[in-house]
Amino acid sequence: MQWLTDFGAIVVMQGFNGLSVFCVLLLMALGLAIIFGQMGVINMAHGEFLTVGAYTTYVLSTLVQAYMPSMQPYYFFFAIVLSFLVAGSIGWVIERVMISRLYHRPLDTLLATWGLSLVMQQALRSIFGAREVSANPPEWLMGAVNLTDSIEIPRNGLFVMALTVLLTGGVFLMLYRTRWGLHVRATVQNRVMSRAVGINTREVDRMTFALGCGVAGVAGAAFTTIGSTGPTAGSLYIVDTFLVVVFGGAQSLLGTIASAFTIAQTQSVSEFFMSGSMAKVLTLSAVILILLLRPQGLFASKVRK
Repeated sequence: MQWLTDFGAIVVMQGFNGLSVFCVLLLMALGLAIIFGQMGVINMAHGEFLTVGAYTTYVLSTLVQAYMPSMQPYYFFFAIVLSFLVAGSIGWVIERVMISRLYHRPLDTLLATWGLSLVMQQALRSIFGAREVSANPPEWLMGAVNLTDSIEIPRNGLFVMALTVLLTGGVFLMLYRTRWGLHVRATVQNRVMSRAVGINTREVDRMTFALGCGVAGVAGAAFTTIGSTGPTAGSLYIVDTFLVVVFGGAQSLLGTIASAFTIAQTQSVSEFFMSGSMAKVLTLSAVILILLLRPQGLFASKVRK
């Protein structure tokens, strides 16, 4: 029964690869679900904030390696925080300068943010060049943990999973256990009434957009542990991220988690049995079929208009 053992090991390894994809998708989708679900803004530049976070990690890695090599084992924790702050700050400025003028005009936000994504890609290409770069991860992120003789789990994947759990829990606590989260949920339910009772919905929108972009920046920092970074790295995830948000339900945190896990695992496992293109076709076909039966998504929240 050696073949059965080998098959089980392959399924476990593919499943764990799916978990790594799930973590990046979930981190991206969390930020997009916050922005799209709360503000109704179709942010086509969301992938570029992942790229900003990845380049922030790369720059910090290069500086530490050149000037503070003793900090090499610890720099990645600072890179995560810095990626959040840099991407969130850029998002805050963009919301104030551009997005705030386009509310209630979803097609205009789509076109404007698509143009913004092209501008950001070209800016990153001009600053860092067109070639892909890689951050130098700490030693403790290298290698793998041997579960059995035939199953090895990469340490970077375990770290990304732990980071995803912590960040998802933090976002959940912010939305459901803080005063700011109460304001966000009130604005989602009824924006006019929220404004009438004294909630500054403009400030809520601004901080929400910044938070969503910051979470995408953290996804970029996590992305550097599993792949190289280029000016268009984030755009490769934007379609799958929107798919996760729509499939799960735009206002539902639980739906975002469930749909990211379903899509990542389906695609990862099916890639072992067929080509990557056919695996993508199978995943998209399944999602389309489910959306035809339940167009509001897996876990739709009730929103008062």
